[in-house]
Amino acid sequence: MQLKLSARLIKSLPISSLSSTPSSTLQQIASSHSKGIAKVVLKKGKTQLFKDGSPMVYSGAVDRIIGRPPPKTGDIVLVADGTEKPIGWGLYNSVSMFCVRLMQLEEEATRDPACALDMKKLLETRTNAAIELRRRLGLPSSHTNAYRLVNSEGDRLSGLIVDVFGDLAVIASSAAWVENYKPEVEACINRIDGINHINWRPSVDILKEEGMDMSDMKEVHPSTCPEITKVMENGISYAISLVGQKTGFYADQRENRQFISTISNGQKVLDICCYSGGFALNAAHGGAIDVTGVDTSMPALELARENIGLNNLDPGRISFLREDATQFMKGALSRNESWDIVILDPPKLAPRKKVLQNASGMYRNMNSMALRLTKRGGLLMTCSCSGAMTQSGMFLRVLQGAASMAGRKISVLREAGAASDHPIDPSYPEGAYLSNILLRVL
Repeated sequence: MQLKLSARLIKSLPISSLSSTPSSTLQQIASSHSKGIAKVVLKKGKTQLFKDGSPMVYSGAVDRIIGRPPPKTGDIVLVADGTEKPIGWGLYNSVSMFCVRLMQLEEEATRDPACALDMKKLLETRTNAAIELRRRLGLPSSHTNAYRLVNSEGDRLSGLIVDVFGDLAVIASSAAWVENYKPEVEACINRIDGINHINWRPSVDILKEEGMDMSDMKEVHPSTCPEITKVMENGISYAISLVGQKTGFYADQRENRQFISTISNGQKVLDICCYSGGFALNAAHGGAIDVTGVDTSMPALELARENIGLNNLDPGRISFLREDATQFMKGALSRNESWDIVILDPPKLAPRKKVLQNASGMYRNMNSMALRLTKRGGLLMTCSCSGAMTQSGMFLRVLQGAASMAGRKISVLREAGAASDHPIDPSYPEGAYLSNILLRVL
């Protein structure tokens, strides 16, 4: 969406003329810049949301822009309240519906002025903080070398995701600033001990909305990484595809997968939408007597079958089938099949709020069938990776509706989100996307 700020909102004033505004750390630092730094002034009543930490300043919250010449996409700008007192600074985008990504607040700049209005220094500081946090969480370790190093807003680097797979880092870019600071991002990651390769994965559709020209993106991001690599998570080995979905592996489910391994001994387990077999492998590793994984993707299933051998599991106890999840469940119901534990982890059905109603119906129908496939007294672990569903708080109500359709009673045993290396900023709930609920089926 093109940001349209009328000429009367762009005040061509030199930065020196702003001396009448209240003193602040950012204002003082900005005044020392020879070229001057533009100021994005928010509308009355719009300031608190961003002071609380939400990083995405949408164009509708902007009252006027002060500066001569006007800022260009990628420029560092101050963000100010209605009195023109800075509340923080960020990176400007004249094209995106989010005209500024806030990077640092005024009070943070006061505590740490070394990073103020210095994107390279801020990137280095926040990346180091992310590395230290994972170290405190025990990552990497002798039994886990696949984890998320940087989780966008959760690590105060909105638009940047970094997943580590052994000696390889996958960088997922969904913001123009990440593309513009690509050398600096790579330099920060290359300094990490043990990282020998970087695979850059731009989110093309999102970056187009950010105003990026994606026509030559393959030339901009040549990759010398292998298409397949091997990692370990909680002692289980996985072959993962670096040309597969997202960054190649869903590290956010690590703690939930490990939980499944602790409750599967002696059980018959069904893993629906299994991708490369994460939950199924954990169930088999935990002693399940029979495990079935179902997915539509043949490349993912080939990885899942390779993972059976990597872990020396009995292929007679674990199998993977290529079939549509809904069609498989309908067929299994017609054959009166049932399982002690069922895992349902479908792809994102509600990527945006406007499709939430239709997606709720799909979640309800799929979970209704999954509940009927679960033995009475058995367990259903059901997941939603749709941010719109998780943020709406509707998922439990959808599951209650599914239970009614299935003629079952349910009780909630456990609710979980993403693994601890996927921090969420509560001031930006849009970053929360995974909801994982364990139900007892009665």
